[in-house]
Amino acid sequence: MKALILVGGIEALKATGVTEVVLAINYQPELGIKISCSQETEPLGTAGPLALARDKLIDDSGEPFFVLNSDVICEYPLKQMIEFHKSHGGEASIMVTKVDEPSKYGVAVLEETAGQVEKFVEKPKTLLVTKSMPTSIEKEIFPKIAAEKKLYAMLLPGFWMDIGQPRDYITGLRLYLDSLRNRSSSKLASGSNIVGNVIVDETAKISEGCLIGPDVAIGPDCIVEPGVRLSRCTVMRGVRIKKHACISHSIIGWHSSVGQWARVENMTILGEDVHVCDEIYSNGGVVLPHKEIKSNILKPEIVM
Repeated sequence: MKALILVGGIEALKATGVTEVVLAINYQPELGIKISCSQETEPLGTAGPLALARDKLIDDSGEPFFVLNSDVICEYPLKQMIEFHKSHGGEASIMVTKVDEPSKYGVAVLEETAGQVEKFVEKPKTLLVTKSMPTSIEKEIFPKIAAEKKLYAMLLPGFWMDIGQPRDYITGLRLYLDSLRNRSSSKLASGSNIVGNVIVDETAKISEGCLIGPDVAIGPDCIVEPGVRLSRCTVMRGVRIKKHACISHSIIGWHSSVGQWARVENMTILGEDVHVCDEIYSNGGVVLPHKEIKSNILKPEIVM
């Protein structure tokens, strides 16, 4: 079984029996699953990558394939979805969820018994569906399949979150960690210095006297020095958090560092290789990669 995916959900696909992934970027991590890259030379919308990867996705087996978005996080019930798809005999299946603001995403109108999609309620732009121009799979392809009564929808169990924006990413992290807790996952950290749900890579080093959590993710090869306070934040690979720094509601990019007694909060986003000096305060700064921050960021702004 194959899948077209932009970035996320690879582990869930592997657990479902997928043996090959078409990844639409130039990064190929070692995950025990074959990954091919399908790179767009120009933006082609959400349906364009399907056309570009046609030869990789379609073969003589007749097996269906998954299409996943990279900016969505959920529990990925892919085994249930493939069973649902094979049961109804239609052309395509989509996963749907209930949201508080349906106008932001559009609405699928379903026949309740079988889950057949009757129509979509939204305001799409009129575009021709071709390989050479941007095409929306949600606004152009799915409505056509639904009109032919060949599109079915499965209600997603568990949580779902669009994490395309930093603030939504932090919310998505909380939902993901809550899901791990509900499943009594051994992936969650424990100890006297842990508050709430926290996940720490096994290669990260956490010093004594820290207080970590709730809703914190610490990546590989990170170093957290004594007295550090972390809450509702993500710390990417190779980050060093120095003594008595305090980070909340923020994202710390790869191989960055936060100095002693620094305070980073209010959706501060540090790009790769950003170094915050000692005793600096950042109130919502968005810092591009390879920068050194020597003065306070008193209000949300972009540092280029």
